[in-house]
Formats: sequence, C-alpha cells, structure tokens
Amino acid sequence: MDKGLKVVTIGGGSSYTPELVEGFIKRYHELPIKELWLVDIEAGKEKLEIVGELAKRMVKKAGVPIDVHITLDRRQALKNADFVTTQMRVGLLDARIKDERIPLEMGMIGQETNGAGGLFKGLRTIPILLEITEEMQELCPDAWLINFTNPAGMVTEALLRYSAHKKVIGVCNVPFNMHLSISKMLDVEMERVYIEFAGLNHMLFGLHVYLDDQDVTEKVLEMLGDPTIQLSMKNIAPLPWNQQFLKALGAVPCPYHRYYYKTKDILDEELEAFKNGKTRAEVVKKLEEELFELYKDPTLTIKPPQLEQRGGAYYSDAACNVISSIYNDKKDVQVLNVQNKGAIQQIDYLSAVEVNCIVTKNGPIPITVGELPVHLQGLVQQIKSFERLGAEAAVTGSYEKALLALTINPLIPSDEMAERVLQSLLEAHEPYLPAFFNQSKEHVKQN
Repeated sequence: MDKGLKVVTIGGGSSYTPELVEGFIKRYHELPIKELWLVDIEAGKEKLEIVGELAKRMVKKAGVPIDVHITLDRRQALKNADFVTTQMRVGLLDARIKDERIPLEMGMIGQETNGAGGLFKGLRTIPILLEITEEMQELCPDAWLINFTNPAGMVTEALLRYSAHKKVIGVCNVPFNMHLSISKMLDVEMERVYIEFAGLNHMLFGLHVYLDDQDVTEKVLEMLGDPTIQLSMKNIAPLPWNQQFLKALGAVPCPYHRYYYKTKDILDEELEAFKNGKTRAEVVKKLEEELFELYKDPTLTIKPPQLEQRGGAYYSDAACNVISSIYNDKKDVQVLNVQNKGAIQQIDYLSAVEVNCIVTKNGPIPITVGELPVHLQGLVQQIKSFERLGAEAAVTGSYEKALLALTINPLIPSDEMAERVLQSLLEAHEPYLPAFFNQSKEHVKQN
C-alpha cells in the first residue's frame, strides 16, 4: 500500500497557497498527497495560521484525506519530504515596495523581477534558498524542489550552480498564461495549440505556434498587433504592440518583453502610478489585505475568485502539473526552468533556461531548440549575463558583481545610475543582505 506523498510548501502563509491547495485537491485521484506541510517564518505566523485554517476547510469540504500541517519548524517539515515548493518573499511586500519605488525615484523602471528591483529580490532570496537546499540534501535528498519564487530565472541559475542539491525546477505562470490567451484568441481548446517556447524566465519567446498540425505563428502575430486583443498579465500595463514590429520579430513575445521593447512607455506608466502612490507593489499590498480578510471567514471553503487579480494567478497549474507528471512519469510537455544541457545553442550548458521539456519520473528533459534567431539571441544573452552575475553577487556578497550586473542590464540607463540605485537599495535592504554588510565591515577593518 502506497504511504502517500509528503509535500512541503515553504512560504505557506502566501496568499497564493489556496490556489496550490485547490490544485492538489483537483488532482488527488492521480497525486495521492497524504501530508501537506505549510511552513513560514515568525513574521508570517499570523498569515500562515489564517491560510492554514482555510486549507484545512478546503480539504475537508473536498472530502480528500490530506493532512494539513502548519509549522514554523522548517527542518521538521522537510524530513522525508517527496516534493518541496517554494514561494517566498524575503522582507515581505514592504521590501517589494522599496524595490519598485527606489528605482522610480531615480527615473528608472521599478519592478520585482526586472532591472534593479529584480536584482535585489534575487540578492535577498538566493541565500535563503541555498540554505533550504542544504537542509534538503540532509533531510530529503530525493525530493524535488519546485521553485516559484521570483526572480525564478536568477534563482534557478543560482541553485543549479551553487547548490549540491540538483533536483531543482523553476516554474512560472507566464507560459501557461500565454498558451491560455493564444488558445482563447484562436477560439480553440488549449490541447489543440502547441507553442515552441524558448528563452529565459520572463524573457520567453513563442518561436512557433501550431494549431493541430498547422503553423499559425503569422496569424497569431497579426492578431497580437490588433490593439483590441491583449496578451498581458494583471501586473503589466497592457500596452499594444506595433504590428510591423511583431511581423519583423517573427516570434510571440511574452508580456514582460514590454519592459525591453517599450521601455519608455512602461516607465511613463510606472512613474504615473508612482506619483499616485499606486505602484504595483502598493496595489498588491492592498489586494493581499482584502484577500486575508476573506480568508479569515470561517465559512469560506474554496479559493476565492478575487485571487485571480494577483499577477501569479494560475501558477498552481504549473506547480501541480510538474509534480504530478514526475510522480506519474507522464512524459508530457511542460515549459520549465531547467539546466540548458544544450537545448539553446548560444547559452552555456550549465545555465538555467526556460524551454519546453518532456517531464519524466527522473525529472524534466529539455527539448532542443538549437540556435535562436540572431535578433532574439542578443537580448537573451544579455539577460543571462545579468542573471549569472546577480546569482554570483548573491552568493559572494560582492559589491562589484552587483554593480556589473546592474550596469549591463538594459533597463539601467548608465553606470552612474547603476551605482546610485545599488547604494540606495543596499541601504534600504541591509537587514536582509548580511553577505554584503559583513564583507563591508571586514573591508573597513582591514583598512
């Protein structure tokens, strides 16, 4: 008799957890989870308890025998786990507000996964995730880590390079959203649409779109050039694409490409929101407060529809699908952040890429794309350099590597501005960046 699976969710007090729980309930017939452990830190204790109680009510209503455990003891939770999911926000939403507002004060894009804000979310997050993988090596060495914590590309890069625990997969809801939106545009079921995805997290292109056996890429690009049709997400301004540009590009850009191809337009939108005290982080903070008020209701036994207003809506499908496919050896195709292993020719073998993968009981196998078209590869390689340097800075606490990462990022206008924003964000996040400040103090002593 199968003992059932033990799944651990670190960052269990997240507002997204009910969606994850819903995903596990929906798949219980193929994914027999016996224990679901929701883990958080002291600062997240109240939210963890609220979400944990809602999770228990959801499981009870569904009539599935999943035991939900709530704990602040990460080691206890990790012991003998089969799968571990991570959805953390080091410094909570107040840190995200700083990541967005400080760059905007200096006249550059402020966003939680791109540019200066993205780097600092990585610098705060990577050391904690490396600690978690160290504990996993000791307590559950065979468990897969399914990471949804942003910036997922940089985080996956760091874990693949610097952790002894190599069973690491990064998931993101962007490819799922793109697949869903394109299927709706074509007015067909998702199963009939296949998209050849390749690139990096939040730097992902649909190289080809197939409807049944027909290549419909040109048709999709033509439709995307129509300003009344939007392929965007809740957290990105739905600015329309230039039709001639899309035709020339010849590939479907992801919503985050607006930061790179429409930088001024996005910056203008963000500066307007900044002046009104409505950056995305501030909007999300208010939305989270409303969600947790709903979650407190003892009569609530389902995931509330309001959760879909968050930019990460539908991520449970990405996280639950990959867990189920590994457990059941489905050999289906999913878009995941994995080690490149030659899938994209211009990217280093060891680096993290986001590509279509065949998911087996031994993990995902990336599907080879070959060489990216010349007009796509430059930006992809530039962002990969940013991710690699950012990951190295997070591990070493190197000011120079962090400065270099920022200066080569296309969203930072100059080396001088890179240094200014680096110093301001270091100061703002000092409690969460011990590697940088311990090193600085030693440097001062030596001189």
